[in-house]
Amino acid sequence: MGEESLKRKGEDNKKEDGQYIQNHEPQTMNLQKEVGLISGICMIVGTIIGSGIFISPKSVLANVGAVGPCLTIWAACGILATLGALCFAELGTMITKSGGEYPYLMEAFGPIPAFLFSWTSLLVTKPSSFAIICLSFAEYALAPFYPGCDPPQVAIKCLAAAAIVIITTVNSLSVKLGSYLQNFLTAAKMIIVTIIIVSGIVLLAQGKTENFKDSYKDSSISFGSLGLAFYNGLWAYDGWNQLNYITEELKNPYRNLPLSIIIGIPLVTVCYVLINISYFTVMTSTELLQSQAVAVTFGDRVLYSASWIVPVFVAFSTIGSANGTCFTASRLVYVAGREGHMLKLLSYTSVKRLTPAPAIIFYGIIGIIYIIPGDIDTLINYVSFAVWIFYSLTVLALIVMRFTRKELNRPVKIPIIIPVAVTLASILLVLAPVISAPEPAYLYCVLFIGSGLIVYVLFVHFKFNWPQKISKPITMHLQMLLEVVPAEKVTE
Repeated sequence: MGEESLKRKGEDNKKEDGQYIQNHEPQTMNLQKEVGLISGICMIVGTIIGSGIFISPKSVLANVGAVGPCLTIWAACGILATLGALCFAELGTMITKSGGEYPYLMEAFGPIPAFLFSWTSLLVTKPSSFAIICLSFAEYALAPFYPGCDPPQVAIKCLAAAAIVIITTVNSLSVKLGSYLQNFLTAAKMIIVTIIIVSGIVLLAQGKTENFKDSYKDSSISFGSLGLAFYNGLWAYDGWNQLNYITEELKNPYRNLPLSIIIGIPLVTVCYVLINISYFTVMTSTELLQSQAVAVTFGDRVLYSASWIVPVFVAFSTIGSANGTCFTASRLVYVAGREGHMLKLLSYTSVKRLTPAPAIIFYGIIGIIYIIPGDIDTLINYVSFAVWIFYSLTVLALIVMRFTRKELNRPVKIPIIIPVAVTLASILLVLAPVISAPEPAYLYCVLFIGSGLIVYVLFVHFKFNWPQKISKPITMHLQMLLEVVPAEKVTE
């Protein structure tokens, strides 16, 4: 496969300044820097705005009971996501490796927390989220063909699987192609966002404000309900940290990473608040809670004969979110394989296309497996609280490295109060659903995370040989089939 000649090409690269976690030079067989500022903003906006804001804002309303607290929660969730992303901006410019939380946990706390994060993310949270988004896409894409009834589950699952195959194929072929597709889909979803917001502004100008009178009346707020309201709102904001998964592919990450965050997430926050205001111009709180798909109900009442636009463009929105998730989360697989925490094959790079093709294909296969059961929304709700465990650990890592890794260059340095506040908020978000509605499922989720310790001890720490003997011939054949080689090691 010409590995030796490919490796020799990297030997002439300039040596780095001793801080091995900061990569300043592109290497021959590593991921290429092809994502600019506009693509970075589109990646954030396109990944965050998925199906959540269109079909499930009633979850926030159900937990607070009134319009006023509901809109406040949506704005507060945007502020928290922005603060969290700023923490990740400092981490991402200090440790310029792809993989999101993984390299930060590795540097601050060592390999075990990093492995547990990759274990949970690679096998549950990331692929199941990918599957849910694609299932949502399939439902909206098929809706115009089944007026008055729900599309058959078989058709939904087949279309969702086909979407995963297409997305993984596009991202395996070219980083630029995946990035361009994300830009196009983000533009398409902004069209439906604009339609809803402009319609809402017109209705407000016409005097449709009766649902905003006494907006805090009948609110029912407690610690548990407030935590669950934030939980559901932040689920719609999920994706605020996605750019950190592709740091190695950002052009000028020191500038473009923080700028993409500062522009992208506040833009999403404004859109979310205005979309919710638009919903309340045509629906009362009771009507919104009874709606199965809020955006569709809004379209039926405002767009009339043109209401078919809503499911079509929401389908664009969800497929854009799925593409962004695949583009970024597959880099976690790539980095975990590179560090020896997953199969080494997953860290290999395509010779011709310079994409992490094995990692993307692996991610797509796991996503299709999660489509088979179909209804995994409950699993996502319970497992997502584990995501906030790792968010809190990651932001805590930022605080820890302020004292343990003072020598690192920090192009972006935020006030220490921000990571402290985000860490405390994350802990409250983890505890809120457990305190308000304790269920065995939370315990099962913690046990699954803990089971990663057994896998780590057996296969990473003690490095049992028999799995390597089995995987070696498989790796060799897949390497020839996919035309991939190991990425060049980062100089230490």
